[in-house]
Amino acid sequence: MSTPTQVTSVRGESFAISAAEGDMHRGGDHGFYVRDVRFLDQLEITCNGTSMLSLAGHAVASNWAVFHGYLPAVHPDHTDPVVRTVRSRRVESGMLEHLTLHNAGVATETVMVSFQLSADFADIFDVRHNRTVPPAPATLHASSVGFQRPGGQEQTLVTIMLDGSPAQPVLANVPGGTRAWLQVPVPPQDHRDLTVEVAVKGNFGTREPGDTPVDVPRSPAPLTDLPTIACADNRFARLVHRSVQDLEGLVTPDPAQPDDRFAAAGSPWFLTLFGRDSIWAALMALPFDPNLATGTLRTLARRQGTRNDPETEEQPGKILHEVRHGSLAERSDLPPWYYGSIDATPLFVVLVHEAWRWGVADDQLEPLMDNVEAALAWMVDHGDPDGDGFLEYLPFEGGRGLSNQGWKDSEDGIRFADGRVATAPLALTEVQGYAYAAARAGADLLDHFGRTGGDDWRAWAKDMAERFRASFWTSDESGPYPIVALDGDKQQVDSVASNMGHLLWTGILSADEAALVAERLVAPDMASGYGLRTLSSASVAYNPLSYHCGSVWPHDTAIAVWGLARMGLVDAASELAGQLVSAGAGFDERLPELFTGLGPEVSPEPVPYPSACRPQAWAAGGVLLLVRALAGLEPDVPGGTVHVGSQARTLLGILTLKGIPLGRGHLDVEVSAHDVTATTTGVDLEVVVG
Repeated sequence: MSTPTQVTSVRGESFAISAAEGDMHRGGDHGFYVRDVRFLDQLEITCNGTSMLSLAGHAVASNWAVFHGYLPAVHPDHTDPVVRTVRSRRVESGMLEHLTLHNAGVATETVMVSFQLSADFADIFDVRHNRTVPPAPATLHASSVGFQRPGGQEQTLVTIMLDGSPAQPVLANVPGGTRAWLQVPVPPQDHRDLTVEVAVKGNFGTREPGDTPVDVPRSPAPLTDLPTIACADNRFARLVHRSVQDLEGLVTPDPAQPDDRFAAAGSPWFLTLFGRDSIWAALMALPFDPNLATGTLRTLARRQGTRNDPETEEQPGKILHEVRHGSLAERSDLPPWYYGSIDATPLFVVLVHEAWRWGVADDQLEPLMDNVEAALAWMVDHGDPDGDGFLEYLPFEGGRGLSNQGWKDSEDGIRFADGRVATAPLALTEVQGYAYAAARAGADLLDHFGRTGGDDWRAWAKDMAERFRASFWTSDESGPYPIVALDGDKQQVDSVASNMGHLLWTGILSADEAALVAERLVAPDMASGYGLRTLSSASVAYNPLSYHCGSVWPHDTAIAVWGLARMGLVDAASELAGQLVSAGAGFDERLPELFTGLGPEVSPEPVPYPSACRPQAWAAGGVLLLVRALAGLEPDVPGGTVHVGSQARTLLGILTLKGIPLGRGHLDVEVSAHDVTATTTGVDLEVVVG
């Protein structure tokens, strides 16, 4: 439902969506939300009976938007507008909306300002599925309007201020909501300030064991001491800066331990804890904020499965998929605490290992080792239900759940080459790579922390690579490639899809196999010109407007770029990275969750997908992963080395990175047209340049 002309402001688990001029209109996805509940679904401001004429509206930061406008000239002798308007919105746990009226004239201008308000307390899934919820009744006070969900605990209080003091507007209930209006004289060459303060209360619990309701979720502290980047391609530097802002806006405190932070998946539909998405976002952000990784790991470890529950798909050792909140969580598409993910569990182990290699201290990671061992055990005890040596998910037989449980989780997201929809049980190709990487990573962690079993997991990984090589490769007229999945009959789901790009970073492919994958990924049917298509344009099932069958997901492209760079396939990595940077310019440097697979031959700018999240955690994180890939950053702080490459030369020419965190110190990198230099401060590491 979101469109590119809307403006979204996000802070933790609170967000606001409005039209480009700043108004929130009833009947769509506009409004102010906290933890999946819409506490205000209408905030329209008019002046002298008409809407302010919009000049510009844009996000200044992740939680701050500004809208410029003016009022039409009302005097016959005025050619130019006299009254200019600046509307500013900040989102925290509540929302502040400021309207400043500037009078550039020589006489006082009296402006009748009117506010149209309503609150429907719709759940986010009511909004997503276009379920109409009537507005709640209003209680009128001297300077404020109160709303409460009938039969519920959710409350909204809207207070109107004038020049910092409570205003005395005329208040009335009108069809569809409540109206407040007041006359505001604006002296010549002066201004007046109005403020709409929105405060909320309710049961924001997550239905977790031991959870207690809280009135307002706490907003996390802003990120500080972030690395800086400069490069010859200013588009890339702007893309990185905006992505850091977006990720910062999505960072959320764990209700069980607010000092631990994770990245909520994306606004508006997925502004909550997602196992897979939060893990990937934290991994991608390691060169900028390693603390996000430790907070994410601890948040997920607290919720790791301990029992078998068919309704939620919880299993011992399993990492959850998604959490939904509060008293309206029963309206969600999934159970409030849902574990239907085949890949979050091995990725959890990978993130622990990556954090360790980036220098996160042992005392931060050792308490997670029981969780690591439980996650590894899940891969064998529950992740492989038929015992064939591959991780797979079964058809969901409970009341609510996902039919596909990899990252392409739409019902038709996994397709055969002839266009047929593949159905569970399915063993996805990328998940086998994740499991291979997790087994090897887990073995290193077990050895380091003095636990047994490392050699057993290395042997398991070796066997996995051999099994994978025998079962997951096929050929067509263009040559060999990895399939998407094996179905329940062990038949190959043989479409050419982006899933194969996720194998590159895992180590499960040989150098020759990686080169074959690279050749496929940069071919015109997969590389759209703006990034990697999820499904080949030559496929029978290709649809550039689909969710997973021909669209472009920035995180998907970035993961492939990282893998290509790791395997030394620099030309292919630079090609796909350059395409994604070009796409960023078409989205004002704020990459969405996904966009259509239409290329430059069809449109000079990438074409948006109609309901994509924006901002979205792994879209923003994917840009930060590009920094790592293009600079060839592969640290091994426990081993005393950090590798820095020269991949950035191909795409960026000149790249300067300062303050990359490594353990207790940091790394500075300078990539020029002729040389690569790197120095460490506060940590004793050998820098390997190659």
